[in-house]
Amino acid sequence: MLFKVWGKSRPLWGSFITILSGLTILWVPLNLYLSTFLPGSIATIGLLFGGAITLIGIVAIFFPNASKILGIFTIFLSILSVIGALGGFLFGTLFGIIGGSLLMAWRLEPVEVKTEPPSGLENTHSI
Repeated sequence: MLFKVWGKSRPLWGSFITILSGLTILWVPLNLYLSTFLPGSIATIGLLFGGAITLIGIVAIFFPNASKILGIFTIFLSILSVIGALGGFLFGTLFGIIGGSLLMAWRLEPVEVKTEPPSGLENTHSI
């Protein structure tokens, strides 16, 4: 019950798909680790972009108010990851675009505030 209430106040699906995108993008340069750290290798860009996208997904869980700007960064970095990591064989790019779109589209529903006083406290003032 508590997780359900907490989960509704955060962009969980967008964050999870963004984290999956970052891990997929990180997978390619980590498997090519022998050539990743050579001077002049573009695969280090894949490490940076994949790590940044994974971090964005984690940050979006804890700071839901920033989800719109984080979604924009996710889409931008996932498209640019095609250069350095082949976009996680393009699956990471697709997951990044979907996760970023979900982060941008998420909004917190307004909470209704009851204006009536709690029962038993209506006439507590005595003169």
